[in-house]
Amino acid sequence: MPSNYFTYLLIFAMFLWGAGWPALKVLTYELPVEVVSFWRFFLMIFAFLPILYFFKKPLRLNLKTLYYVLPSAILNVLFMIFAFLGVQKGFAGSGGVIITTLSPILTFILVSLVFRKHPPKMQIIGLIIGFVGGMVMLKVSNLHFNGAEFYFFLCALVWAILTLISQRSHAVVHPIHYSFYIAIVATVIFFFIALPHDILAVTTQGPKFWAGLLYLAIFGQTIATTIFFIASGKLGSAQASSFMFLVPLFALLTSFILLGEHVETHILIGGGITILGLYLINRSQRSL
Repeated sequence: MPSNYFTYLLIFAMFLWGAGWPALKVLTYELPVEVVSFWRFFLMIFAFLPILYFFKKPLRLNLKTLYYVLPSAILNVLFMIFAFLGVQKGFAGSGGVIITTLSPILTFILVSLVFRKHPPKMQIIGLIIGFVGGMVMLKVSNLHFNGAEFYFFLCALVWAILTLISQRSHAVVHPIHYSFYIAIVATVIFFFIALPHDILAVTTQGPKFWAGLLYLAIFGQTIATTIFFIASGKLGSAQASSFMFLVPLFALLTSFILLGEHVETHILIGGGITILGLYLINRSQRSL
């Protein structure tokens, strides 16, 4: 297939990811995070089944796989809780911008610290610019431990750690299988967490709730992630990752159209600064 085909697929996947934020916001109005998260991961298991059949790769589960899957599932649980609390207290579009732009910066910092890598000058400049943009987005002067920006920051930190684990997991488990196993383990975890909160309350919800839940489970997670993995294999991880700069734009756009959210000035300015920093980091990586 021509590379343009995968380019269009990646743009579509970024749109699906971005539109997941207003969908999550809709769900916060109805049920507790424990119940919503359980059903999201539960539905993901079934959404993955046709994809697993398409790839026709035999499932294998061993101790090495569990070594990566278990902590990744726990981190996914934390991410869902923090994201839910963030959009409950703030704007869905803001969450899409803060998490998507800050997590690569935090990932880069973690890689440098954990593996003791000394980044070149251009990457340091990009990191400083990205850090400044992050401080603007988080409104550090007003940051408190119960605000939306704080929960979005925790999401970005959790996702950065998850990124490191997932990258190393590729040596022992196929990315699609990795995501499938995470959905299973996260479903089990959330089952026990959600059980005291009327886990069957979803049966009384209307079409708007189910549209948001099915979108997140099928389109915003399963399909978008699968497209990203396939395109990464065809175009290369560096080129595929650059498309993630589109996620904040789609998050803001869909949040405005679906929820009527207006773009906050500090998010717009800080997001733009951080994207510049990420561009410099990625540019210097490609030149190495």
